[in-house]
Order: sequence, then structure tokens, then C-alpha cells
Amino acid sequence: MWHAISKHISEELHFDFVIQHKQQLKSHSNHSFFKISDNNHHYFVKLAPYHFKENFECETFNLAELTNKSIFFIPDCICTGSTLAHSYVVLEWLEFQNNSEQNWAEFGITLAKMHNKHEQAMFGWEHDNFIASTLQPNKWHKNWCYFFSEQRIGWQLQLLQEKGFNLCNINDVVSLVKNKLHRHTTVLPSLLHGDLWRGNTGFVKGKPAIFDGACYYGDRETDIAMTELFGPFPDTFYQAYEKTYPLQKGYLLRKKIYQLYHLLNHANLFQGHYLIDAQEHIKSIFDQE
Repeated sequence: MWHAISKHISEELHFDFVIQHKQQLKSHSNHSFFKISDNNHHYFVKLAPYHFKENFECETFNLAELTNKSIFFIPDCICTGSTLAHSYVVLEWLEFQNNSEQNWAEFGITLAKMHNKHEQAMFGWEHDNFIASTLQPNKWHKNWCYFFSEQRIGWQLQLLQEKGFNLCNINDVVSLVKNKLHRHTTVLPSLLHGDLWRGNTGFVKGKPAIFDGACYYGDRETDIAMTELFGPFPDTFYQAYEKTYPLQKGYLLRKKIYQLYHLLNHANLFQGHYLIDAQEHIKSIFDQE
């Protein structure tokens, strides 16, 4: 397998790359992470079972779009492929550094500038992709309230129900979300990272970097809501973002709805206490009425 990967890298980069060092890294997913090197070059490799090949192809597409549409530091994809048993993606190795308050302010400005490009007229993506290992449907829709209520909340609840977890009446929750977002009439499609938590960020030479996106075009507030769910970013990030591209009135009410998507996805992936968290979160949204 490693010979096949080194050969693939050599073909893509047009020089003979032979792995001299291989180090397994800590992973926050079910994939295996490695740093591979010869004496002069370093690469980051994700390994997964063969059926994850499509996931890695979607990740490559996401990285290319983020590179084209933002000024974030984005790792280049060297190659993606598969062997008989495994799929893999090889990425540029990023050397992360400690960050300062000023670095986080620049992160906020950079994200705001990406969000403020409204070049797409509809909500969705060119194809379905993945958030972690969960399929994420992205059929184009002109109305945000329908897109998010059905292809985000309804989809996750349906997946849970198919696994035997009936947290609520799906139709009731989808209708509630749709009605609440229907009032949000001025939303414009922005390119989203889609899974923006600290584990998918870093700083390279003082510049903000993002990776592991679950990209689509949607309400920019969903990215901000995600940053506040599992340990908020530093205050300087939010202050710089707000100064560059202020959030619209009513964000705090919509934040709970947007965070529900990620709680439901965690419930689908890990079950356990996330099932209880998601159910309580749904109740809190109903209590907002």
C-alpha cells in the first residue's frame, strides 16, 4: 500500500518520492493519519477503508473551492486514490504554529471576506458530499428555509430514525425550523466551510488556515454558530468578523437551529449523550416560540 502511495505522489509531482520516514499521528476521526517524508519533502496522509474513496474525492473538491474563493491558507491536495483494501488522500504538510490574539482577528476578517462573496444565486452544492462520514445532501434550492429544514435537519432526523432513535416527530420539527427561518428573508448564499470548529483550523506563518470542510452555499451564520458550539473561538475573532461583515438581527435566535444540525450529526455518528443533548436542544427550540 505505501509503495502504491509513494508511486502515486511521484507521478503527480514528477520526481521520485520514496518514503524514508512514516509517523502515525493522533486522529479525531475513524481515519488513520500519517506524516510521511523523504529527506526533503513532507506530506499528510489520511487512510480509510476502501468505501471512503468518495469522501476523499469530495474533500479534494472542497479544498479546491476554498482555495479559489478565499485567502485562507489551504493545504494542496497532492493525490487521492485507493488500493484493494484502502482509500487515501495525500495533502500538503502544514507546519502549524502558536497563535496570538491578532492572528485570531485576522481569521475573523478572512472568514468575513469569504462569506461576503455572494456569487452563487442558490443554496446547495454541485454534488452531495459529507460532514465527517455522514452523507450531506446538497440539492440546489432557491429558498434557504426549505433547504436547511429539509436537507439538514430533516435528513439527520431521518437517519436517526432509521437507526431506531426517534427523538421527536420529524414533520413537526422540520415545519418549526422552516417557519422560523422563513422570517429570515434577507439571507444570501455564501461559501461555507460547513464544519468550522477549532480542530479544523490552524495558523501557518501567522496566516489562518482551514481544512476538512463540509462545504456548500448557505447562510454564513451557520459557520459562526458552529464556532460557538464546541468551545468558542477567542473574542477577537468575533469582534473582527462583526466589524468586517456584521451579523444580521436575530442571529441569536437562529443560532440554536443551526447548532442543532451538528448535534444531530454527532448523535448519528456517536450516539451516547449526544442523543440526549440533541433531544434537549430540540425542546429548547420549541420553547422559543
